[in-house]
Amino acid sequence: MPDTPLNAVVSSRNELSPRYLILRVVSEGWQLPNFMPGQFTVLGLPGSAPRCDWSEPELTPSDPKKMIRRAYSIASSSRTREYLEFYLSLVSNGALTPRLFALNIGDHLWLSPKVTGLFRLDQVPETQNVVLIATGTGLAPYMSILSSAMRCGGPRRFAVLHGAYHSWDLGYRSELLNLQHLCNNLTYIATIDRPEEEPVPWNGHIGWVQDVWAKGVVAEVWGFQPTPENTHVFLCGVPAMIDQMVAALGKAGFREHTSREPGQIHIERY
Repeated sequence: MPDTPLNAVVSSRNELSPRYLILRVVSEGWQLPNFMPGQFTVLGLPGSAPRCDWSEPELTPSDPKKMIRRAYSIASSSRTREYLEFYLSLVSNGALTPRLFALNIGDHLWLSPKVTGLFRLDQVPETQNVVLIATGTGLAPYMSILSSAMRCGGPRRFAVLHGAYHSWDLGYRSELLNLQHLCNNLTYIATIDRPEEEPVPWNGHIGWVQDVWAKGVVAEVWGFQPTPENTHVFLCGVPAMIDQMVAALGKAGFREHTSREPGQIHIERY
């Protein structure tokens, strides 16, 4: 038996590809916590839980009785109290994600009752536009932000820049395309790194997401240049993207936001 009781149940799973999974979790016998869009919580499974077929051996074998815990951003709306949704990427030799990928509807796991994090839209003045830049599952907190706090058709502009290896790795693409169609203040820009591996020719942007930003695509769509005076930028994803974006934004006058010194760059690192 695990050292901590399993207190939550999988209510839905959507395997986008062997590497990406959207998991919905409901609490069992307790009330899900309130949270602010952009925040994260912790999921856990014991070392005895099975691993998925796509996984590799662990670098360090897990204790069967010990709970493996990892923090994940919440992708669902803060207005939804029925479940919490998570957008997960498989780390094939990791400890927890191969076990999460092995879960089926009705299976139990551990969900922390505590939610935390400062990667939130309420850190941004309402008069400022917002650019949300992500690689891979770094998109998760942005889905919560958009579904919770974006006013469709409002004066504040939002842009989502999402980079992945392949088109099938672009989670939530259909939802974002539909939202862009319905809300004229939302711009969705997707880019892929490996167009030569696409079974059908890719007609969208190609290359790293930071390169798409450098091309001025957001300014072209908006009709004006995002500046520190009118825009805040959120960054969530791999360290290389964040480091390059921080350097590029710094040259344009943007500053990183901290609890001590307000700025226009908001960062959530994996």
